[in-house]
Amino acid sequence: MTTIEKPTKKKDPVLVVVQLSGGNDFMNTVIPFTEGIYYDNRPLVGISEDKSLPFTDTLAWHPSAAAFKRIYERGNMAIIQGVGTEHASRSHFRAMDIWHTCEPEIVATEGWLAKVIREIDPDSENPVTAVNFGRGLPRALAAPGVTATSIGDLDNYGLMSGIQLQEERDRDLQIFQRMYTPAIGSGQVMNYLSQTGQNVLSGAEMLAEAPRYYKSKVEYADNPIAKALRDVVRVHTAGLGTRIFYTSHAGYDHHAQEVPGHAKLLTELTDAIEDFMQDLRDHDAAEEVNVLVFTEFGRRIKDNGSGTDHGTGGGAFLIGENVKGGLYSEYPSLAVADWVFGEDMDFTIDFRSVYSTILDQWMGLDPVDIVGGQFEQFNPYTKTMV
Repeated sequence: MTTIEKPTKKKDPVLVVVQLSGGNDFMNTVIPFTEGIYYDNRPLVGISEDKSLPFTDTLAWHPSAAAFKRIYERGNMAIIQGVGTEHASRSHFRAMDIWHTCEPEIVATEGWLAKVIREIDPDSENPVTAVNFGRGLPRALAAPGVTATSIGDLDNYGLMSGIQLQEERDRDLQIFQRMYTPAIGSGQVMNYLSQTGQNVLSGAEMLAEAPRYYKSKVEYADNPIAKALRDVVRVHTAGLGTRIFYTSHAGYDHHAQEVPGHAKLLTELTDAIEDFMQDLRDHDAAEEVNVLVFTEFGRRIKDNGSGTDHGTGGGAFLIGENVKGGLYSEYPSLAVADWVFGEDMDFTIDFRSVYSTILDQWMGLDPVDIVGGQFEQFNPYTKTMV
C-alpha cells in the first residue's frame, strides 16, 4: 500500500469531470504502436509509428495529443486503461446512462454525482456546490431534491436580465426533459423539474459575478472546451464553494472522417486541459483539483473504411498536481481470440472502480452506496485533501 502524504494546508477537494461524448477512440489516443495487429486492422485510421509520440516502449500518444504527453511527463496524469463494464452497451444513450447512474441493469433516477452533492451539501444550502458548463443538465448531476446549476456561457449570464435568465433556464430544462423522458417516463422527469427547476436561478446569479474577479496570463483557444475550462477556473477561484464541475466535449462518434476529426478534437481537448492546469497553478488553486476525463465506450479494433464503429473497452484519464502519474490497469489484449463480440477490445477495469477510487481517496466519501457496491480500487494519488 502506498503511503499518501497529507497536506499541511487545509483545502476542500474539488472534482472536475470532462465527458468526451460519442465514444473516444482510446486505441488511437493511447496507441499500441508496436502491435502489428493494430496496423493490420486499421489501414485507414491507424497512426503510423513515425507520426506517433511514444512515451513507453510499447505505447504512444496520438500526434495531436502532444499536450497530454507533456502532462504525463510532468508526472501529473494517470492513464486508466481498458475501462468499461461487463454490461457494456453500444447505444450512446444507454452506455452514457450507465456511466451517469452506475446502474448497468436498470434505468435509474439518480446520478452518481447527484448522490455526491447530497453527501456534501445535504440541506442544499449552496446552489453552486455542483456546476455544469454546457446545455441541459447531465444525468450524472440529476436527482430529485438535489440542486445543480447549469450555465451555458458565463460571460453572457452576467449581462442577462432576470427574465432572460429564467428563459435560459427554461430552455435547459426543456433539453433535459427531451433527453430523459423516453428513458424514465414523463412523471419522474416532471417531478424532478418541479423540485429543482427554479432553485438554481440563485446559483446562476452567483456565477454571474465570478468573471469580474478573474485575471489570467493564460491564452485559451477559441473553442467550447477551452472556454468551459476557463470558466471552471473563474468560478473555482471566486471562492463560491463549488466542489464538482462538469463539462462535455462533443463529436467523438467518428464513424466517418475519423482521421481529421479525431485529430482536431484531441488538439482542442489536450491543449485546453494543459492551459487549464497552468491557469490553476498561476492562481495557487491547482493542489485541490482533480480532473477525470471519460467517455462512454471505445471503438472497434477494425476500421470501417472511413472511421470506427462503437466498441467496448475504452480508457479514462486522471489529471492533477497530486496525481501519481503512470499506467493503471492493463491495456486490453489485441489477440483475436480475446476480442469481445469478435471485434472489440475487452475491458480490464470496471468504471465503478475508477469512481470508487476518486470518491474514497480524493473526495473522502464512502463510495459503496454511490456506485452501487464494492469495487476494487487502485492508488493514483501522491497526496490527498482528506
